[in-house]
Amino acid sequence: MTSENSRTTGGRGRLFDSVVDTIGDTPCIKVNNLPPEGVTVYVKAEFFNPAASVKDRLAISIIEEAEKRGDLKPGQTVVEATSGNTGIGLAMVCAAKGYPLVVTMADSFSNERRKLMRFMGAKVILTPRAEKGFGMYNKAVELCEANGWFLARQFETVDNALVHENTTGREILADFAGQRLDYFVTGYGTGGTLSGVARVLRKERPETKIILSEPANAALVTSGVAQDRGPNNEPAVSHSAFEPHPIQGWTPDFIPFVLQEALDSNYYDDLIPVPGPVGIEWANKLASQEGIMTGVSGGSTFAIAMKIAEKVEPGSVILAMLPDTGERYLSSPLFENIEQEMTEEEIALSLSTPGYHMPTE
Repeated sequence: MTSENSRTTGGRGRLFDSVVDTIGDTPCIKVNNLPPEGVTVYVKAEFFNPAASVKDRLAISIIEEAEKRGDLKPGQTVVEATSGNTGIGLAMVCAAKGYPLVVTMADSFSNERRKLMRFMGAKVILTPRAEKGFGMYNKAVELCEANGWFLARQFETVDNALVHENTTGREILADFAGQRLDYFVTGYGTGGTLSGVARVLRKERPETKIILSEPANAALVTSGVAQDRGPNNEPAVSHSAFEPHPIQGWTPDFIPFVLQEALDSNYYDDLIPVPGPVGIEWANKLASQEGIMTGVSGGSTFAIAMKIAEKVEPGSVILAMLPDTGERYLSSPLFENIEQEMTEEEIALSLSTPGYHMPTE
């Protein structure tokens, strides 16, 4: 017998043919303890995707659209430059569909990401961190040209913003149908989320203000300096405004062509830079005070949402994107203050009862 308050589920009402069929339809979750009174903040939790990030959407779009066009042949090797999440998403999709995957990645990104990609069968080629994103990008191009592989081109492909227009943006419309949605907040890695969602919101919810963010010490868009591009819209040089920053997955050392659509079309109403340590602080608060575990990029987006929440009129509703999970950052600064051994307070709690003490040195 169950009580009225018991949690029960009826299943999804369907069976899935493949892990890739579970991508998308991620929940918008209300944040209850952190926002100021009178303001409602939601987060779109992309860690509910099967490989735990928003880039699962990009990965399936790149592969399936290339299959439709005939650009990707059965069994052909896929190669891509990535800070991690796109590579992890591609590793999942390629494993499910039978494509070998080679990823190039600067050695500055977290070890967890390398291991996750290798765990799913991908080869990970590290490039020197001094060469930044531009270096790992060019290494992927070299490998593609030398071997006749399929280059995913996440930073330029039309398949990027398309999947966010068709899925992420549509999900937001459905979840907020008949409800206020005053602000949508996102950062950018490739720019696909911003460009794709903005196409939908500008048309269907024009009252929603779109807020973009980027690292305060790598404010490429804020700089006003245009990106030099090659013949395929790829970056021709590393951007002069870039500095290394701790918000992994955000803002490579060039302005992606996918983002350029949003810049040229005025797809955002304000751009608010955020310092990396502030993003880390808010990611920790989300985890410890809400039970919502996200990475530094999610913490940074949420930091901007909270900054907006302090200034808006009562009754306002804000939605912030959380691109991935905090578990992807165990070796990063996000967890540097999280102890592995017991703290003094925990030791005191242990000693407060007589048994089962850990041995002392």
